[in-house]
Amino acid sequence: MLIVGLTGGIATGKSTASQAFKARGVPVIDADVIAHQIMEPGEVSYNLILQQFGDDVLQKDSKAIDRGKLGSIVFNDSDKRQALNRCTHPYVRRRILYQLLGCYLRGYPMCVLDVPLLYESGMDRMCGKVVVVSCTGDRQIVRLMDRNGFSKEEAEARVKSQMPIEEKERRAARVLDNNEGLAELERQVDDLVAKWTPSLFRTWGALLAPVGIVASLPFARLSTLGFGTLCTCAAWIAGSLFIS
Repeated sequence: MLIVGLTGGIATGKSTASQAFKARGVPVIDADVIAHQIMEPGEVSYNLILQQFGDDVLQKDSKAIDRGKLGSIVFNDSDKRQALNRCTHPYVRRRILYQLLGCYLRGYPMCVLDVPLLYESGMDRMCGKVVVVSCTGDRQIVRLMDRNGFSKEEAEARVKSQMPIEEKERRAARVLDNNEGLAELERQVDDLVAKWTPSLFRTWGALLAPVGIVASLPFARLSTLGFGTLCTCAAWIAGSLFIS
């Protein structure tokens, strides 16, 4: 299964691209959705955040975490931002791995991992290829002002707080240009899905390789001359023939 990392700058249109992948039958694992889930009351991350930042981060008359308040607390304080990451990142990664395993076992040839800070968090190392959604800086500013009600100065500060989009583009396998509207962005997604989706032959080959290894384990237990090791290697190679 090909894991495609999807990222971009703030307000470049990553969520729109994510929806386009979903509409084409590609499963999308959304790190933002998972981050919301682990901050719900009763979750481990929720309790860790309250221990670290106190009840001031809760919504009025509610036990839910106010993500806006929390964001404003950590935005200009790298130590507090790192503390928040320690409360959340391990649990986000764990759920991502569970969902990736689910996609693999269901036989999907490709899966999109939608992570806003893909490079910054190091999650790009989990991906076979990375796609960056990009647009001009001016468009980012205008979209942030319209979408979030930011002043121009606030919008510029948000953009500058992230890794430069040019650096993300340089490291990506593919850049989706989101300057020309939805139809053009969807055309680029269509092209990417058509070119990158592994064949059914390769997908089933990837599924069979671990099965071959498991099947060889009894021989490995009985082996005194390394016969089990040879069986294991042969099974892996046989499975790999389908995906190489």
